[in-house]
Amino acid sequence: MYAIIKNGGKQYKVQEGDFLNLDKLDASPKDKVVVEEVLALNDKELKVGTPFVNGAKVELEVVAHGKDKKVIIYKKRRRKDSKLKKGFRREHTRVKVLSIKG
Repeated sequence: MYAIIKNGGKQYKVQEGDFLNLDKLDASPKDKVVVEEVLALNDKELKVGTPFVNGAKVELEVVAHGKDKKVIIYKKRRRKDSKLKKGFRREHTRVKVLSIKG
């Protein structure tokens, strides 16, 4: 059984017991979060929502908060010796999928 959920403008395929990094959530570690934006659900038969599946939920448990690896943004313009170098680290929340209910 798997589900496709939407979070932060991205789509994730999840199964029970999976760990994934979502955009930062306002929740403490060991809190439970329920995602009701389920785009598709496969339980012996594929159910696709328009845009979401009615009555489907995915229960998540927050494990930790953290930051991704640094992404370097480097721009060099040809004239006037213009350079720009910046770094960016996205904050994320690590969650564990507890259950999928359809």
